[in-house]
Amino acid sequence: MEMKLELVILPVTDVDRAKAFYAERLGFAVDVDHKAGESFRVVQLTPPGSACSIAVGVGITDAEPGSVRGLHLVVTDIVATREALFARGVEVGAVRHMGPTGWQDGPHPERSDYNSFAQLADPDGNSWLLQERGHAA
Repeated sequence: MEMKLELVILPVTDVDRAKAFYAERLGFAVDVDHKAGESFRVVQLTPPGSACSIAVGVGITDAEPGSVRGLHLVVTDIVATREALFARGVEVGAVRHMGPTGWQDGPHPERSDYNSFAQLADPDGNSWLLQERGHAA
């Protein structure tokens, strides 16, 4: 049996603001922007290189805006990605990794897979982590 995660719904307060953040700041592709009356709108966006998309809208979820936590965007160079997003006006936390004594600043010394992180949030507070995998140290 095969199962593929292809869509995650994010609750937001302002669809246009969320669409602008994800498309213009994070560089997600806008796949769909469909409206049916005043009570339904769905905007589907996909991160570059991803098989999974997000959807924001009206009438698609009853979850509280900003309640989604810990979605991961996996990148091959967390330092370069953080710098590029920061240059686009995205507030991205410092790169850090888990060491023997807890969280430490900077990427993992060996740049090993799944061990370097940086946090960001959308305008509603839905939180994301950049996570590094596939970096050639």
